[in-house]
Amino acid sequence: MEKIKPRTLSGFMELEPARQAQFEKIAQILRDTYALYGFYPLDTPVLEASEVLLAKGGGETEKQVYRFQKGDSDLAMRFDLTVPLAKYVALHYGSLTFPFRRFQIGKVYRGERAQRGRFREFYQADIDIIGDGALDIINEAEIPSIIYRTFSELGLTRFQIRINNRKVLNGFFEMLGLADRASDVMRTIDKIDKTGADTVREILLEEGISKENADEILRFISLEGGTEGILQALEDYRGRNAALDEGISELGTVARCMSDFGVPASHFRIDLTIARGLDYYTGTVYETTMLDHPEIGSICSGGRYDNLAGYYTDKKLPGVGISIGLTRLFFVLQDKNLLNESV
Repeated sequence: MEKIKPRTLSGFMELEPARQAQFEKIAQILRDTYALYGFYPLDTPVLEASEVLLAKGGGETEKQVYRFQKGDSDLAMRFDLTVPLAKYVALHYGSLTFPFRRFQIGKVYRGERAQRGRFREFYQADIDIIGDGALDIINEAEIPSIIYRTFSELGLTRFQIRINNRKVLNGFFEMLGLADRASDVMRTIDKIDKTGADTVREILLEEGISKENADEILRFISLEGGTEGILQALEDYRGRNAALDEGISELGTVARCMSDFGVPASHFRIDLTIARGLDYYTGTVYETTMLDHPEIGSICSGGRYDNLAGYYTDKKLPGVGISIGLTRLFFVLQDKNLLNESV
């Protein structure tokens, strides 16, 4: 009988026993740290009905989803843990206590091109806070403090949390008369770290953005001066658009409260290029990178969302959360010889 050569699919990670033990140790540190902040563990199915999972997917997200037919059922594998959470909260609303704080560590699936440090099957480690009708902005400042505590517990020091606010960007684009193009423009500028400002400008022009607006967009997202300097520069834009004004105020509140929550100024900064590719973010957004390895990209990201559960219920269930790309983080630690070999 001909033997089949054993192999693991591209984009899927398998670990030898010693490495698996290290992975489990990191996951346990995350569980313990999340629990310290009052988050409850939760699990949701890997498979969902496509109409449920893709209620607000669209765009690049829907292209990456593993989707198939089984009999008469149209099924999809979860591509993140946030959309299943929205379904869960809408479904179990009557039995939950709000604000509902949950953490979840589980595998998700995206059919994107496999490459170094990026996988098709990977673990995410999420925390989210869901409010009933309203959710105070102070929660948006607490989330980065949990990121800081978690990474510090892992023994990492050289990382930085970058923050922005989608209302700042949305309001700015409205001010330029680009409200109907805001999502497309945000997805373009979100790639600036990978492609560079010149390439982003070329893409904007190719997408029909005028030269004047393209230059103004690049000038705006390149504001410098540290946290206080950028906030002061943003004050010059006040009074031109209501959403922009609201976003500037929220961004200032979150940035200043982060310090009160114990996040050192060296470990966070305002970055007006951060947009997050998913459309459901409505307020503060976060991305966390390792300073010595920017080529890896974000290893922890998330933000505020007000309308995600709106596809499942009429109740207003705003939330804020972050997701640590646990598989990617482990890959980086292993690749850079930063794992604790004594585990």
